[in-house]
Amino acid sequence: MRATHVITRLIVGGAQENTIASVLGLHRKPDLQVNLISGPSLGREGSLESCFADSPELLTILPELVRPIHPWKDCLAWRRLVQIFRAQPPRIVHTHSGKAGVLGRFAAARAGVPVIVHTIHGPSFGAFQGPAANFIFRSAERRAAAITSHFVTVADAMRDQYLAAGIGRPQLFTRVFSGFPLEPFLSATNDPALRARWGIGPEDIVIGKIGRLFKLKGHEDLFRIAPALLKHHPKLKFLLVGDGPWRHRFEQHVQALGLEKHFIFTGLVPPAEVPRLIGIMDLVAHLSLREGLPRALPQALAVARPVVAYDCDGAREVCLDGKTGFLIPPGDLASLTTALDRLAGDASLREQLGRQGRQFVTERFPVERMVDDLYALYMKLAAHQRPAIA
Repeated sequence: MRATHVITRLIVGGAQENTIASVLGLHRKPDLQVNLISGPSLGREGSLESCFADSPELLTILPELVRPIHPWKDCLAWRRLVQIFRAQPPRIVHTHSGKAGVLGRFAAARAGVPVIVHTIHGPSFGAFQGPAANFIFRSAERRAAAITSHFVTVADAMRDQYLAAGIGRPQLFTRVFSGFPLEPFLSATNDPALRARWGIGPEDIVIGKIGRLFKLKGHEDLFRIAPALLKHHPKLKFLLVGDGPWRHRFEQHVQALGLEKHFIFTGLVPPAEVPRLIGIMDLVAHLSLREGLPRALPQALAVARPVVAYDCDGAREVCLDGKTGFLIPPGDLASLTTALDRLAGDASLREQLGRQGRQFVTERFPVERMVDDLYALYMKLAAHQRPAIA
């Protein structure tokens, strides 16, 4: 049985890492052939295409599949996907991300693919954008839902948002946590040499943040409260892992505040380096206003680092308030300051929450569990579904 995955691009990001891990893991399952179709990975976010260096036959790059709306290229991408699905008919097409999610599902239906699955990694509509954009994305998702056999969500919050928008039916949703290889995170340590490499002293307390340097990620809120935190904790350092279009803007803002010695920008780092960087953090802040279930949260907890997160989308399903960290109303700077101040000043509390978080993640986020859950879902759907009609 063939299962073909489709994603818009393979930049460095949670949805992309999830998709790659799924494809490579499912490839090892019996009676299943798996491949991935992706658009080109362009921009400052880096590329994960090298993950297929040992299995290049599993990856096909479709140049016409681009992220921005482009009617001509979108039409070409849809036609090319239909051709591919007819030339090598898959039993299952599994789509990811917004553009590939819509084009891929309609192409699969036109080609007569029996089972069409879509993973919701994050919301395509919500308060983070205007009414016109929300209308367009909701309408597209409703139309695509009519030909979708099943939805996989990385958090129950995604299911609830889609059902509230009139998309799908409850029985068509299955939550599969976005698993990852745990060992590099479980074995990460507070390496003094790595701290020194980034200008972090032995007595410094490090608040880490992992994410793209762009809007809606919450970096601005961290800049706003930093002066107040530094009054209580003058040895505080902020380690910002990631790159993006707003890096220069953020660096200029930090300079204007006179806080260059306290904010460290790592730039883009390969995913394999992330566990070691979390290891030199004392706690992790995740302040995104748009995320399905941010991988930074379970990854931080796997290293036994407590988390502080805005109560947005699926964050509350991992950041358990008072158990693995502190959950803050989005934009509540006073509560955010209090939570970070408390953790920065209490090593025993950091250890307690981190230990509880590690246990929670170890049980629920192994990449093997994610792959097994997807495989079981594939077998169930393949046994019962019939071709969709576009």
